[in-house]
Amino acid sequence: MWEDLLQQLNKGDTNALARAISLVENQVPGYEKLLSNIGAQSGTAIIGITGPPGAGKSTLTDALIASFIQQGDRVAILCVDPSSPFTQGAILGDRIRMNQWYNHPAVFIRSLASRGALGGLHPMVVEITDLLKAAHFDKIIVETVGVGQSEIEIVGLADVTIVVLVPEAGDEIQTMKSGLMEVADIFVVNKCDRPGSDQFSNNLQAMLDHSTRHHQNHTSIIKTIAAQQQGIELLQQAINDFLTTHPPKEKLSLLAERAMYLIAKRRMKDLNKQLLADAIQKEGPDFNLYQFIQQF
Repeated sequence: MWEDLLQQLNKGDTNALARAISLVENQVPGYEKLLSNIGAQSGTAIIGITGPPGAGKSTLTDALIASFIQQGDRVAILCVDPSSPFTQGAILGDRIRMNQWYNHPAVFIRSLASRGALGGLHPMVVEITDLLKAAHFDKIIVETVGVGQSEIEIVGLADVTIVVLVPEAGDEIQTMKSGLMEVADIFVVNKCDRPGSDQFSNNLQAMLDHSTRHHQNHTSIIKTIAAQQQGIELLQQAINDFLTTHPPKEKLSLLAERAMYLIAKRRMKDLNKQLLADAIQKEGPDFNLYQFIQQF
């Protein structure tokens, strides 16, 4: 089955891509063979969009899709949403902002549930982005859950990370410098038609002027009104410039962490809690946990 799926995937078949993502997302038997036979892919840029809830990330993503389509790109979007507490599926409220793109031949949109992951990403996001690369998209936009300072995992995945803020953030910007403030390659001050946007942008610039990372990487600040498409061309140009001057990251830390997880999972595949409970029950009154685990 995976051979036919991979062949269709390499042809850019979006139906095959959707099925492949479902196989990987739900870890259906055989998904590992599919992943193992994906060739090395290059030339696809991953754009991470993050920021606090209500900053307008989905509206900005929608505007960027239009901008990339105009320059002739094929675009894939992974929208990582909060998980339903009942089904663990994605809560799709924000996706209505992108409904004009669902049938566009150059656009692929997939919502993923965070499934409790604290880094703002889906636990299988590395594998899913590899599938999108195999389908030969030019740009992959990953929009993450807005969960505050813990949402820094995106920097390990993305080739360029955009942090979206709004003028109302005010003094909250002071608390961001150890989290979101440190991961941004580009800052977007969205909804800049609101009062205080100029002062907020100036304060943000002042903080960046004292940042060692800013002096090294020249972080841009772009003001937008995404709902009105204002500032989107400047943002697109900033993204293109960054990707031109900063080759794709090796992502060594992210890949090493993922390799550790996969190796541990493979070694533990024949173990489960019930098997361990049964084995412990047979140990009797002299049971010692530390001696017990040495047999595995």
